[in-house]
Amino acid sequence: MSTPDIKALVAAFEAALHTATTLSELDEVRRIHTGKKSGMKAALKSLRDLSAEERPKVAAAINETMQKMVATVEAAKVKAETAAIDAKIAAEWLDLSMPGTTPKRGALHPVTVVERRCMALLRRLGFSLVDGPEVDGAYYNFDALNIPEHHPARDAQDTFWVDDGLLLRSHTTTVQIRVLEQRPSLPIKVASSGRVYRNEAVDATHLAMFHQMEGLWVDKGLTFAHLKGVLTFIAKELYGDHKIRFKPKFYPYTEPSVGVDLACTACNSEGCESCHGAGWVTILGAGMMHPKVLMEFGYDPDTVSGIAFGLGTSRMASQWSGISKVRSLYEMDTRVHKALHRRADK
Repeated sequence: MSTPDIKALVAAFEAALHTATTLSELDEVRRIHTGKKSGMKAALKSLRDLSAEERPKVAAAINETMQKMVATVEAAKVKAETAAIDAKIAAEWLDLSMPGTTPKRGALHPVTVVERRCMALLRRLGFSLVDGPEVDGAYYNFDALNIPEHHPARDAQDTFWVDDGLLLRSHTTTVQIRVLEQRPSLPIKVASSGRVYRNEAVDATHLAMFHQMEGLWVDKGLTFAHLKGVLTFIAKELYGDHKIRFKPKFYPYTEPSVGVDLACTACNSEGCESCHGAGWVTILGAGMMHPKVLMEFGYDPDTVSGIAFGLGTSRMASQWSGISKVRSLYEMDTRVHKALHRRADK
């Protein structure tokens, strides 16, 4: 009897293997060509019809061929698995099993950081935050604050006037005037913050638009000692144990008026842009409320007094960010924002 046609079986296997591309197709090729019902198994069963001399040789050839076929299928499966993984990676590049990379988060503007820190401090003293319009009337910006029409601050070179006699507020004191106009019960302890506008030349420490925060405390029995105590507390809490000084100032709506200066730690020459070589930087303007302002709203200055103070939050933000030019705060430079938050994290 003739020996099984092993070459034909191998040729059929190779043809089927050539067309198989997926793991399931490769498993099917293996089952058909090396499984229990495959031609190779049938060839082994036909060995009983061979002579005793031929049987061992043919059996060895069939077994060796089957081993090669199985090994070929396994190699093809490894190659198919690798190709499937590569295709999945290409199609689904985001591997959820890998550790994630967090995108950079945004942060508050340095001025906002300063405002919130100042307000947190003032709340410890019992102040509450109030708000008001940025476009206001001359009464709230000047008249009610004992600033007559002939005062230089009302000149067009200092104030941005708009239509219908309105103006862009030059200080946040307008908000406090609106509070006094409502005649709330004493004590009155309010703070206001936001943008203010002045028609000034822009330099390292001045802008036509900047941010302020002001506080107002009206009650019976307030004295200049209360004012100095509040200002010293604010300066120390905000700037730490730095040397400060009080100096006489003039404001139409306060009498007496003072300025609070902070020793300029960055000053090393006359070219210092923070203090222009003076060695001091003004951080607060304040004073006792002028009697005329109190009387404007029906308060008796003999029994009721008030203290008012203002902080330049734009200048404070530039100082805390370590930049010498206030305008850098408004130039959308993220390095300025990062500088303040790095300092805050220390």
